Amino acid sequence: MADILVAGLDTRSLLLEAPVLQRQGGALEEKATVRDLLDTLAKGVGRCVVLGSLLPDQSLADAIKKIRALPATRHVSVLVVLGSDERTSVEASALTAGANAVLRRPLDSGKLEAWVAKLIEVPRRTDARVPVQGQVVGSARLERSGHFYGLSRNLSTHGMLLASPVRLPESPDVDLEFQIPEADDRVKALGRVVREAVEVGWPYLGYGVEFLFVPEESKAAIDRLVDRQAAPTLAADGEGQGVLTTVRRGTFIYEIVQPVVYEGGYLAEIRRGAREGWRPGVAGPYYVVEGASSEGALRAARAFVNRQE
Repeated sequence: MADILVAGLDTRSLLLEAPVLQRQGGALEEKATVRDLLDTLAKGVGRCVVLGSLLPDQSLADAIKKIRALPATRHVSVLVVLGSDERTSVEASALTAGANAVLRRPLDSGKLEAWVAKLIEVPRRTDARVPVQGQVVGSARLERSGHFYGLSRNLSTHGMLLASPVRLPESPDVDLEFQIPEADDRVKALGRVVREAVEVGWPYLGYGVEFLFVPEESKAAIDRLVDRQAAPTLAADGEGQGVLTTVRRGTFIYEIVQPVVYEGGYLAEIRRGAREGWRPGVAGPYYVVEGASSEGALRAARAFVNRQE
């Protein structure tokens, strides 16, 4: 089974230029069209996609947007390879659409190897995420961007889903501060917005943020949180894995997930998906509520859902 899928590029020439792609444990598989690519990804095949601009049925940016928009494919890593003479607007639109990285030919072998090693490890962004609901204070490192306040939807040692009430500039680097359990001071990190996170949903704008730099004391606090919270969630009895309740409110479907043990109590995650085309398991993270007990967290989750329009 292929770990890396290729579209819009000639796989044979890519392998000659980037032999590191053959050392990832799974064969590369080339797809002729974006439709073929999406069909394959939806079947659970492929952890990383390498895209070029020679796509016959869609633009590069539209292909990336479709990958990010579908619940079955949104967590797949996307690496774009462009020619040296391609317009900078193509690179900018690919990053805005949700590409993790854009590299230009001739490829720098060291840079390519570092990105492939980073992007092929998809579980770090899915299995190791911890639901954390807390205020985030940020400042984008661009002129006229100012400060913003948001919420963390979940957190890993490599990044977070950020819920922002305001639209952030395209692909900014952001200075972040947020509070997590057991940390005496606010955790700080320099991050980069790598994609829009449609799973966060209204009323916020969602962004996937990759951490570029985390001070040692902040990194240690995040490591402790992830180690402590991720392990119980994946316990043998399966606590926290099942959807307990599904509720229809307006144009959305809400799923309330089995509460998980948290410092000082329990957390219950609420997921939300559009009513149109909904099916079990496709709703994305939306909100997290707390309770002193499992039953208390469930009551808080039901109360939150009942307040939605």
